[in-house]
Amino acid sequence: MPNYNRTKFACYYTYVTMAATNSLPPLLFVTFHRMYSISYTLLGSLLLVNFFTQLCIDLIFTFFGNHFNIKKTVRVMPIITSVGFAMYALIPLFAPEKAFTGLVIGTVLFSVASGLCEVLLSPLIAAIPSDTPEKDMSILHSLYGWGVVLVVIISTIYFKIFGTENWMYLSLFIAATPIVSSVLYFISPLPEMSLAPASDKKTTVNRHKGIFLCAVCIILGSSSENIMTSWISSFMEKALLIPKATGDILGMAVFALFLAFTRSLYAKFGKNIKFTLLIGMCGAAVCYLVAGLSSSVVAGFLACILAGIFTSMLWPGTLIMMENEMPSPGVAAYALMAACGDFGAATAPQLTGIIVDKVSVSRLAATLGEKYSAAPDQIGLKVGMLCAAVFPILGALWMVYVIKSFKKKKKEE
Repeated sequence: MPNYNRTKFACYYTYVTMAATNSLPPLLFVTFHRMYSISYTLLGSLLLVNFFTQLCIDLIFTFFGNHFNIKKTVRVMPIITSVGFAMYALIPLFAPEKAFTGLVIGTVLFSVASGLCEVLLSPLIAAIPSDTPEKDMSILHSLYGWGVVLVVIISTIYFKIFGTENWMYLSLFIAATPIVSSVLYFISPLPEMSLAPASDKKTTVNRHKGIFLCAVCIILGSSSENIMTSWISSFMEKALLIPKATGDILGMAVFALFLAFTRSLYAKFGKNIKFTLLIGMCGAAVCYLVAGLSSSVVAGFLACILAGIFTSMLWPGTLIMMENEMPSPGVAAYALMAACGDFGAATAPQLTGIIVDKVSVSRLAATLGEKYSAAPDQIGLKVGMLCAAVFPILGALWMVYVIKSFKKKKKEE
């Protein structure tokens, strides 16, 4: 049997480097707004472009995955990431008047790679022979959180030394890191992965119903996680009036740290994933409500970072639940889960950005701002967080239904 240890390490390293595709842009929102006069709605649209591109990749592999050479795609994937981050930096550097165009082009490219990462790495890890498959899956997704922590720490130190106006050189440094992944994949054995398992008609119907239950769950879970991931930096700086460096390190980095640590903790001690998902949804809802309603900086700050604990398992936990209920679901099922996750991650932060912009210029913001001595964008961000609570609330209700449905399915079997 081939030794897959290096293959597993390559997957883990890739997940760390891929964290930059979702975590670096939100750290630069205020910088882009100041340097290039890009509105918050357009900044939110960068997130939409990011996750919509990933969604397209997910759907392509859901329906046409058998037309691709999976192993070659895995090996080329990190190179696409490098090209994307290079374009993200170079076009604004040499053509500032076309900065937004450059950001969109770069975002599309590294989002293609990120989509491939989501579609292929989870089934790749699942296909590697292991005595602890659930632990391996949880470790894989925990490394995304550790990657976010690394990006935040490195970027904060960099901005402190060189200033945010030189952000593009940091992007070029990040562009170089995925090359290691590509080299590792080329020198490592890759297991075979099937598109979808063969099954009889009854099993297929049950499988489709189970995948649908998981798909809705991952949409709501992804929305709950990614609104905070995308807006925590701006919320800390503008709504809570915390200095950027402090907000990024003690805010976004600690959020990501809690995200990663909780996933690592589940990998070691976790069980009963459905109950874990239900508790995660309920806790996330409370965090968003406190962040949106509380006038206390401390309470708002704690609500933001504690959301990292409650949202940590909502995405990977759904994949674990799918594996438990439908063993070896195939690449197409993982691609569909990634598509649904990306749909939530694309639309929810964008909707939040629209709400923030609309409320910030409304009469409501002016009235409340005068009453509470707050700037209009402070009110806008608070309302945005409050509205975001809808996703985990719906998620908690859906999980109650999912638990009942899977319990009924087991009784019928």
